[in-house]
Amino acid sequence: MLVAAAVAGLSVSAVISRTTLQSTAASTALFVESFVGPLLQSLRNSDDIGANKARLDELLGSSDFKQRFPHLEIWKHGGAVVYSTSEALIGLRFAPPEGVLRAQMGNIQAGYSDLTAQEHVIRRWKNPLLEIYVPIRDDRSGRVIAVAEIHEITAPLEQSLWRLRVISLLAVAGAAAIVMLTLFGVVHRGSKLIDQQKLSLRNKLERIQEYAKQNDQLRRKVQYASMRVSEMNERYLRQVGAELHDGPAQLLGLAAMSVEHVRRARTKPLRETELARLKSVLVEALDEIRRLSKGLMLPEIENLPLCEVVKRACVIHQQRTGTAVSLDCAPVPCAFSHAVLVCVYRFVQECLNNAYRHAGGIEQSVACRYDQELLTVSVTNGDLDEMGTESILDMGLGLTGLRERVESLGGVFSIRRSKSGAKVEMRVPLIGSLDNG
Repeated sequence: MLVAAAVAGLSVSAVISRTTLQSTAASTALFVESFVGPLLQSLRNSDDIGANKARLDELLGSSDFKQRFPHLEIWKHGGAVVYSTSEALIGLRFAPPEGVLRAQMGNIQAGYSDLTAQEHVIRRWKNPLLEIYVPIRDDRSGRVIAVAEIHEITAPLEQSLWRLRVISLLAVAGAAAIVMLTLFGVVHRGSKLIDQQKLSLRNKLERIQEYAKQNDQLRRKVQYASMRVSEMNERYLRQVGAELHDGPAQLLGLAAMSVEHVRRARTKPLRETELARLKSVLVEALDEIRRLSKGLMLPEIENLPLCEVVKRACVIHQQRTGTAVSLDCAPVPCAFSHAVLVCVYRFVQECLNNAYRHAGGIEQSVACRYDQELLTVSVTNGDLDEMGTESILDMGLGLTGLRERVESLGGVFSIRRSKSGAKVEMRVPLIGSLDNG
């Protein structure tokens, strides 16, 4: 910006100086041509101005004229000086200056005098003057018949040029300063904005890294929970197989043996006795199968609201055990996925069963809350028996299976024990778990 301002200032100063010089030359040329031109018309046919020389001497000899224009020469073609305020130059011939040649072509030319020129060396000039070359035209044909070279003192012009240069440089410097201050403000503001954005991005990156770490931990936790659920399912299937083998399968084997006894019975009373025994065995096997089936099957809960699912689990428990369950479930204004509904049903079912087995069903209560995309379900009961909470956690499929089921959904399973009883709670975040159907 400083270099550009300096170049611009010098360029503007040079343009102003050239324009001022041309303006001065034009006004001087108009002045010279209007006063001198009529006295030089005799030069159209000769190189002698004749009687007009005295009138030129009188005009150019006044003190007012000499204070501004101390010298004047009239040039003819070929470099001859036909008139000069310096008598020693009249009649001499010199190499035509560049300004004379341009003026002979009809152009006004201005410039500072060349002190090495022969006509100036003769007069021993030490200080340069402003030379203005004015073409003198024929009044009849308009052709250039001579060139008037007038010398103007440069002091007033230099003062004017110096003042214009200073003003132009100050103007350019002021404009450059304004531009620089504006650019500095823009860059400073942009720098502050970039720093703020860097800080914001750094904070976001730290949060993203923290979230990524949490997601990685949750992913590992979910993977472990899924693995544990698979293991629990396998154990559950083995247990169901064992129940079928030790219960219905044994009874059906006994029934098969009873069929052979019926076939071998020789009397009707003996046959009736064997048939009654066979019927009893088959009925018992059927009851065992129904009991196992009832434990495996869930009631139809897919299209039910959450509170209805919790209520159904409580009602079935009350019917089976004959105990009372207090239910506190606020209405939830949204639907949940089938996996969440199944998890809630199994959680309430298993916790109430444990409360019945280990606390006698005393002060059983179920609470359900949904707040800020977090579902919380808790089951509480009265005093525990001598087994304690730690024993409940180690009871095979029970609460351990529930923990794995809840954590597989990204939730948290907790048990708190106090003197007044125990509280089992599950909390499941439902972002992405809501039913879109």
